[in-house]
Amino acid sequence: MRLLLADDEKELSNALVAILKHSSYTVDAVYNGTDALDYAITGNYDGIILDIMMPGLNGTEVLKRLRSKGISTPVLFLTAKSEIDDRIKGLDLGADDYLTKPFDMGELLARVRAMLRRKSDFSPVNLTCGNLTLDRNVYELFTPNHDKIRLAGREFQMMEMLMDSPGRIISVDTFMSHIWADGEADVNVVWVYISNLRKKILSLGATCEIKASRGVGYSINELDKPEL
Repeated sequence: MRLLLADDEKELSNALVAILKHSSYTVDAVYNGTDALDYAITGNYDGIILDIMMPGLNGTEVLKRLRSKGISTPVLFLTAKSEIDDRIKGLDLGADDYLTKPFDMGELLARVRAMLRRKSDFSPVNLTCGNLTLDRNVYELFTPNHDKIRLAGREFQMMEMLMDSPGRIISVDTFMSHIWADGEADVNVVWVYISNLRKKILSLGATCEIKASRGVGYSINELDKPEL
């Protein structure tokens, strides 16, 4: 599971990163709201731990912008603001939980586990883009009137990341850290997998394609419909 932690208290952030990594999470840490928004938009996270009082953008503004872009990654607010009105505002903006400082590390871990379980419970079995469907239960890619194609493990992971948010650009670094976390593969492996997936999508007659944004990353997008 991959988490984004945004908190401008660096000593606390370092402690949280150590504890979360010890609990087998992969963690990216940022220290201001502007970076938190950039990472959350371009990364592929299972959950976000977000402080409210941060330089750049505050946490509520970050969450508001994420939800306006259709990014539904679960968010746990971690903050010193304990007033009821603050909690209500955060939850109304789309936060999944709210924990006030100071807090017990055990409670934080329990809330993170609960947040990620809820995400799993509500994740759709099938992801779609145009007429293309990815069945997450059996790792199969298909379109109507075509034979299904079963994907290998890393092919499936890559397609899942792309189809979870069609149109959203995913960087090569994000693919590498999420799928080849052992660091043993060369970055060129991403291009090889993208090339193979493009061939499979084409063979299925899909109405979508994987696009490259030079120097940025890849996204899957529905093909433009021809004008009548």
